[in-house]
Amino acid sequence: MSGEIPDNFNHLRVHREGTVLNVEIDNPPINLITIPLLLDLISLTKWAQDDEESTVLVLRSNVEGFFIAHFDVEALLSMNSEGASTSSSVTSFDELCLRFQKMNKVTICVIEGRVGGGGSEIAMACDLRFAATETAVMNQMEVPIGIIPGGGGTQRLPELVGYSRALELIVGGLDLDAATGEKWGYFNRALPKRELDEYMEKLLNRIASFNTESVRSAKEALQLTQPDFVPGLIAENTLFNGRNYSDSGVKLMRRFLQLGGQTKDQESRIEEFALEVAKGEIKPDNNNLGEP
Repeated sequence: MSGEIPDNFNHLRVHREGTVLNVEIDNPPINLITIPLLLDLISLTKWAQDDEESTVLVLRSNVEGFFIAHFDVEALLSMNSEGASTSSSVTSFDELCLRFQKMNKVTICVIEGRVGGGGSEIAMACDLRFAATETAVMNQMEVPIGIIPGGGGTQRLPELVGYSRALELIVGGLDLDAATGEKWGYFNRALPKRELDEYMEKLLNRIASFNTESVRSAKEALQLTQPDFVPGLIAENTLFNGRNYSDSGVKLMRRFLQLGGQTKDQESRIEEFALEVAKGEIKPDNNNLGEP
């Protein structure tokens, strides 16, 4: 099945170059995973998994300083808790990530800014992650604001970097710089921006020149080596819901928003800012902000 690229995306710019689908994410100021962006990504993956004209899908950001930030905390706070603790199936976000993982094309993230929370979970579901050494940083910032990764972060990060390093990053809410991320296995390669551009052009041209079915069959065979994430994703979501709807989780998420979360200035220093939120060290301007 193939066809024209959908033209109804609000926050994605999609164009085809031969067998390569290029997707630019455009939801300034930080590429926050708002509901409209989430719906765009869901639509993109449902269409792309059936597209037979491409063998590669590349995700990039059109927002300086950020690849994809975390899920919209305001949206998390507005979610209905009814039936959440008894779910026996994966969420729509997990399904999105599984499509990036399993679709019949190589999925690649070119990360030249911060990637965190749900953005990191999307990146980890993709096949390959390449980083600009000057600017790429990963952070799973959930624990400091009272919740846990709920879109596969606790399941996929240990597969990439090992259990102990994943635990350090998640419970510490720590930044992972590009060089260390390459050493640990989160990033395939970390290169200076100019070298990164040259390497991506070379790699994409090589893959695009190969037999389409050979590329797809190679990915399909390699996917057989991956664990079945679904049971862990369901269990993770149950634990996530327990935190998301808890009094302490709600209090910390509200404080996160009230003290500047989801603004470019604070998100650019998320490791330090999330700790300040957890410790309640920042004093909000009560003329403009509500009580935590």
